[in-house]
Amino acid sequence: MKKIFFLLLALCAVGVQTNAAVVYLDLDGNVVDQSYTTSNLYVEMYAPANPSGVSVMIYPGGAYAWKGMTYEGSDFAPFYNELGITVFVVSYQLPYGNCTAPLQSCERFMRAAKNKAQEWNIDPDKIGVMGSSAGGHLASTHATAFSADTRPAFQVLLYPVISMSSELTHAESRTNLLGATPSDERIYEYSNELQVKDNSPMAYIALSEDDWAVPVDNSMLYYKACLDHNIPVELHIFPTGGHGWGFNDFDYHDIFLETLQNWLLTNVLK
Repeated sequence: MKKIFFLLLALCAVGVQTNAAVVYLDLDGNVVDQSYTTSNLYVEMYAPANPSGVSVMIYPGGAYAWKGMTYEGSDFAPFYNELGITVFVVSYQLPYGNCTAPLQSCERFMRAAKNKAQEWNIDPDKIGVMGSSAGGHLASTHATAFSADTRPAFQVLLYPVISMSSELTHAESRTNLLGATPSDERIYEYSNELQVKDNSPMAYIALSEDDWAVPVDNSMLYYKACLDHNIPVELHIFPTGGHGWGFNDFDYHDIFLETLQNWLLTNVLK
């Protein structure tokens, strides 16, 4: 009954803007003023009225050149907050020639969140990651290449870039992350369908069949890799929607949110 009650609350919240006040943080968890520049590294925190202890770090997409902080970030805050999930929208470090920089900045904030878990009413062992498009590549990188103290509890991937292989990747994202002529070693290292491990976190993946930017096989291969490593994984491919819908309306918007809610209630908030 508790799960059904929470699901009804969540469904009623679809499309409603959050009333939670945003708090701006630096990557070490300190409160800061935010000047809204892409180059600034900061985090938007949205705390729910009734925290469950679960939290999610959201990595917006933007081909590793910019970040869609609203429609792939803060617009999800009411959805998560209604479920008692604290939201951190991370303005991570863009590569600028250093492919390790995005993950390093995300791990830095996760360590800060763990250190401030009691203050923020979150469980340090229940911090998940979510990413869209290139942000999905970053989230799946975090889920496969994490340090010992920064393993995510779960991963939510929306139309993610997964592979860096020339046949599958999103060319702009690969160039911005790895450069114009990456080595075979770098391509392998950042092709996350090849990096799933037995201890990678459970995953929810959603995308559209008619995605014009990122081939569907990115998600399919990651899904298969999770299965091969006995990682609990759920995959949803919607017939239409293209690429980059985030929290924006598209034909399967409500179904997408319902499936994500059900997955969270069944696997994360149980």
